[in-house]
Amino acid sequence: MKLTDSTTESSILEAAKHVFVLKGFEGARMQEIADEAGINKALLHYYFRSKDKLFEAVFIDAFVKFVPTILITLNSNSPLFRKIEVFVDHYIEVLSKNPFIPGFILHELSHNSERLSKIIRTVGLNPDQFSEQVLAEINAGNINPIDPRELLVNILALCIFPFAGKPILKIVLFKNNEEEYAEFLNKRKHAAAQFIINSIKKR
Repeated sequence: MKLTDSTTESSILEAAKHVFVLKGFEGARMQEIADEAGINKALLHYYFRSKDKLFEAVFIDAFVKFVPTILITLNSNSPLFRKIEVFVDHYIEVLSKNPFIPGFILHELSHNSERLSKIIRTVGLNPDQFSEQVLAEINAGNINPIDPRELLVNILALCIFPFAGKPILKIVLFKNNEEEYAEFLNKRKHAAAQFIINSIKKR
């Protein structure tokens, strides 16, 4: 089978994504991924030389699908509060479908932060227009003064933590009930957006 066989490569990425979600990076094994994809381990290594390379490919595949939507949202002409609502909704939805992303980012930050920076630069993520809109709203007296970077960090933190902290939160707050936790995440799309908006809205 040739390296250009995109069907096989896509199957490998889907299988790897499934195993990484279940086991995490450290717990996943290449043999498990090969079995999940229905191929032998030698063919898996032909496409991806190591688990590290495969994990990077899975992340990029998810990230590249995710970033265009975020860029469209950040660079749109929508009102700021509506933009925050859409951003939070999309972000939580993507993380729900790709819950390994926070784990990958934490892993890369501690092991290979330069590679993570390179991936982000490659996909062209740039919040400048959003920052300019925030400053314009402040100058117009429509929202409370806040550093746009601080606002973005607040948005990201409120979206990401329920996924990064899922192993603890699900046990402590939801008695390990996966369905209740999934329902909580779905409701959080609205709750997190309103929390952010209320924090900057003029009273």
